[in-house]
Amino acid sequence: MKTFWRLLLTLLLVLPAGCSKDSGFSPEGEDERTGTALPHGKMELGRQLEDPYSVRNMSKALASLYPTKAAITPVEPTDMYVRFLPKNEDEFETLLGMGMDLLDHPLDYQILKEGDWWHDPKVDEHAITWQYAVLPHDFELPVGITYEILDDCFIPENAATKAADVDWAAVEREAFRLTGNEDLLQPVTKAAEQPSGRITIVDPDFNGSEPFGLAGVKVVCNVFVKFSSAFTTRDGYYTIPKSFSSSPRYRLMFENSQGFAIGLNLLLLPASLSTLGKGPAAGIDACITPESDATLFRRAAISNAAYDYISRCAEDDLNITAPPKGLRIWVFRNILSSSTPMLRHGTLLDQTLLAHYLGDYIPLISLFLPDITIGAKEKNSYALLYAETVHELAHASHYAQVGKEYWDNYIFYILESFMDDGGAGYGIGSGERAGYCGVGETWGYFMQNSLMNDRYGGEMPTSGMGYWFHPQILRYLYERGFSRAELFKAFKKEVTSQAALWDKLLELYPERAAIINQVFTRYED
Repeated sequence: MKTFWRLLLTLLLVLPAGCSKDSGFSPEGEDERTGTALPHGKMELGRQLEDPYSVRNMSKALASLYPTKAAITPVEPTDMYVRFLPKNEDEFETLLGMGMDLLDHPLDYQILKEGDWWHDPKVDEHAITWQYAVLPHDFELPVGITYEILDDCFIPENAATKAADVDWAAVEREAFRLTGNEDLLQPVTKAAEQPSGRITIVDPDFNGSEPFGLAGVKVVCNVFVKFSSAFTTRDGYYTIPKSFSSSPRYRLMFENSQGFAIGLNLLLLPASLSTLGKGPAAGIDACITPESDATLFRRAAISNAAYDYISRCAEDDLNITAPPKGLRIWVFRNILSSSTPMLRHGTLLDQTLLAHYLGDYIPLISLFLPDITIGAKEKNSYALLYAETVHELAHASHYAQVGKEYWDNYIFYILESFMDDGGAGYGIGSGERAGYCGVGETWGYFMQNSLMNDRYGGEMPTSGMGYWFHPQILRYLYERGFSRAELFKAFKKEVTSQAALWDKLLELYPERAAIINQVFTRYED
């Protein structure tokens, strides 16, 4: 496996915009350098607990409180507690595509130590571990994927019909008492509550340093198999649709309402789930800062940057093509460079050039399939993470407009440059595929700089201006009246060099030929 990781790391380091040399591999996990307020490693489980929501235990509780009604009020299953063992990415995606919320640990065990992930010791460490879900009892389970129904459950809110003259909240409390879980309940004087609250983040250089919302992330909470979730609004507010009479366990799942996810989600360390621990049934608030939790801050800042970028692609704002839905973003805390290989969307893996470099490891890489990787090394501020993220998402917009064949040529140039000169950034602009890189990076750096200027004001940043492809060409045009939407229209699949970009802009905007010719002539090689 060490050989595999070296090869995969090499691939991720050199893809666009992989311009920095680095070493070491570490996906998101516990940050030993700064320490964190929340645990981000592997959780530790204790003994199995008796689930109060099983049909048998809810039936016993009903009989305990309403002995005369129990015989004529059968407790019918509303849900089933199931675990799945997907053997590959396709099976895992099939489960997600069926609308399942999956967790990688059982829901009816003590948690001795909080953490973001768990891997069943009976499952090979390089395979996908068991995935646990609570599903409607009539849910049609997938054919061909290994699963086990662990229990039939009764969750009162999910019942289509139930006796109206029964206090089901009291029955639920009685089930906790009968199963030895009474200590988990709220005081009897408090009614069941729908958790609600606000998740915020702080960027010292924005919004007057005041907290603002963590947008579009999924807040997940559960007590045993009573499981519910809700996405935060743009301003970070959430309300869980189910009510709880005991203290739920809260987690942030970085599966975003804008159609992207952060993390591996399977194999090794899944970076997309951050525990917040137990909290009151009324809900919790959380404010994320780099000082309070470095790992969670990275995930949250990157998530917000992606949410912001994708939202702004709309017709009434940037009016450019949004990245494809289903993006998967990885975060590497010990890597400097970032990339947009779009592997999950079908680039590269079936090509002979990659087979030459990675050979028999391609099937294993296909389990991972990142679209974007963010190198977070030395990027400890919101602003730096924002810049890195919007740069890569600008590439993803470009990919959505030009397609897979274009992107393969783009990536091949980066790989060839890396193999030829040991990883000196974007090469020197020579070779038949160099133009793909020059065009792509011109757009990526221009969007990074202009969006940073939108957010933070002041002088527009100058990142990338020293490279051979001269992204300042677009800045010059932008400052002279071209909108970003107008510029993006030129980035078509036939535009595979700076000269072709020049021609395309003249074709689209002949009335502004003087300005276009002036800037391209200035930077003409």
